[in-house]
Amino acid sequence: MKQVHTLDRVVIRFAGDSGDGMQLTGDRFTADSAVFGNDISTLPNFPAEIRAPAGTLPGVSSFQLHFANYDIMTPGDRPDVLVAMNPAALKANIADLPRGGVIIADTADFTKRNLAKVGYDANPLEDDSLADYQVHALDLTGMTVEAVKPFGLSRKDAARAKNMFALGLLSWLYHRPTEGTLNFLSAKFANKPDIRDANLTAFKTGYAFGETTETFAVTYEVAPAPMPAGRYRQISGNLALAYGLVTAARKAGLPLFLGAYPITPASDVLHELSKHKRFGVTTFQAEDEIAGVGAALGASFAGHLGVTTTSGPGISLKSETIALGVMTELPLIICDIQRAGPSTGMPTKTEQADLLQVMFGRNGEAPVPVLAAQSPADCFPTAIEAVRIAVKYRTPVIVLSDGYIANGAEPWPVPDVAAIPTIDPQFAGSANAVDKAGNPAFLPYLRDPETLARPWAIPGTPGLQHRIGGIEKARDTGAVSYDPANHDEMVRTRAAKVAGIVRDIPDLVVDDPADPDARSASDDRPAGGVGGRPPTQTQPHARVLVLGWGSTYGPIVAAVRRVRKTGRQVAYTHLRHLNPFPANLGAILRAYDRVIVPEMNLGQLALLLRAEYLVDVQSYSRVRGQPISLSELARDLEAEVDATEGVLT
Repeated sequence: MKQVHTLDRVVIRFAGDSGDGMQLTGDRFTADSAVFGNDISTLPNFPAEIRAPAGTLPGVSSFQLHFANYDIMTPGDRPDVLVAMNPAALKANIADLPRGGVIIADTADFTKRNLAKVGYDANPLEDDSLADYQVHALDLTGMTVEAVKPFGLSRKDAARAKNMFALGLLSWLYHRPTEGTLNFLSAKFANKPDIRDANLTAFKTGYAFGETTETFAVTYEVAPAPMPAGRYRQISGNLALAYGLVTAARKAGLPLFLGAYPITPASDVLHELSKHKRFGVTTFQAEDEIAGVGAALGASFAGHLGVTTTSGPGISLKSETIALGVMTELPLIICDIQRAGPSTGMPTKTEQADLLQVMFGRNGEAPVPVLAAQSPADCFPTAIEAVRIAVKYRTPVIVLSDGYIANGAEPWPVPDVAAIPTIDPQFAGSANAVDKAGNPAFLPYLRDPETLARPWAIPGTPGLQHRIGGIEKARDTGAVSYDPANHDEMVRTRAAKVAGIVRDIPDLVVDDPADPDARSASDDRPAGGVGGRPPTQTQPHARVLVLGWGSTYGPIVAAVRRVRKTGRQVAYTHLRHLNPFPANLGAILRAYDRVIVPEMNLGQLALLLRAEYLVDVQSYSRVRGQPISLSELARDLEAEVDATEGVLT
């Protein structure tokens, strides 16, 4: 009987060539862990090259999964277990594995040629270079090929099932349920019986190998995480974004039109929305980025919910049409799934460097609301919020996500759709003025006195003939105008309309250890906070505030929890609304002695905060194409807290 060790968390990284099925393997292990009840967080990592040579470092694909029996915020900095399918996978990832970590390596590809290809002079599985790790060198490929012989596959096709052998072995090692994967494989390859049976056999053989081998003396259990009662599913950021857009369109009673050009890492939104015609969704794969946004804006003009998806390079191309949306004052949703730049940059790596571009990257004064999702599941409510603002205020709205959020996954409590508030498009249905002769007239730029939004009239509505376009509009009538005073008024009015959205933005909430119930029991476990109570002049609070936006949320929260465990006081808060900012943001910034802003750019939000509030916020920048390291951030926050306490006490 093998020993069973109980753990509270594990980080596993599957790594191999692009053709080794590491993304599928990681996704299935994640799904089985989610079904088991663990909290999960994932980080897929793709090669930037479309067809990188096999066995090379640029061709390594990996999938990292963090699963735990408590609430976790990140996919983990460093893996506890590395599954390496070839020498390139080992070399590309070994630096991240801590001493004592587990290596499960497929020996089949550790040939002299493959070792030399990545710069190994000797086989690291046979010399002492890996003495600091627990190494399990197994012929995964050979055992897979032998197991699937009855199905008559070529050796090449048979070897492709080695990822399922590895998945079966890891499923046994960590007591994962197997029914989900077995059902998945049966359905996925239902039309290819030999392939189906080979994958099923490889998976079962890997599981059985774990049970019978003497290689592993210990197995591990990670108990389910306590979660509020409800129905959950695993969801990625792009999937949640697509679901949020569909839900918002249905709540507004609007057909959804997506005009998009495929681009990494945004393409999955196009792929997903194309499946939902039954919900009134039309998808148009345009010939380029400009055509995609132009079609989306045209759909908005026609009374649809116009949406376009892209990444940073596409935002550059769409900027003129977004400005046209500002001038015509039509609802339009622009989803920017950010990636590392500039130019093509590192298209499969993550970054947050588009903030200034989406804020100011248009000619003239062309302000638009900007929102940022903080996690994969948060893409759903962020999309709904963006649609609500766009429809109510008749304006383009930009939603920021990034590669980390888009491809990562976490548990998502499936919402009660009936409880989501409706969105009333309030289409113009009749004349809103009278002409000089006293006859009914329609003024397309006669504004709502509260929101400053103009009426949205569907073309062809009797009595509501009007014209809009990119040339400056006269007040109320929308006629072409070159009058200087009118231009000044319209520019200021459009800016005031966007600024006025702050009335619909909730006050920012600060999590501050001033709350006597604040505590944390482990690196990533929850700490208490002051909930909705921002610090006041009389309320004691931490001296250091960490402020983030977008996908820095997970690393920030996890790092703050770790710092608090040491007894240090540090507060944090996070922005969803980046334009306009929440009304109480300035007061919060001025309440702390030091404000630190972690970003995956060179300090773009920090620049905006300094300009807006004249507060000397401190930028914490990392532009590595990877999420900010929670361990590194926690260590640096400890130093900041110590320095602040030392200087000010």
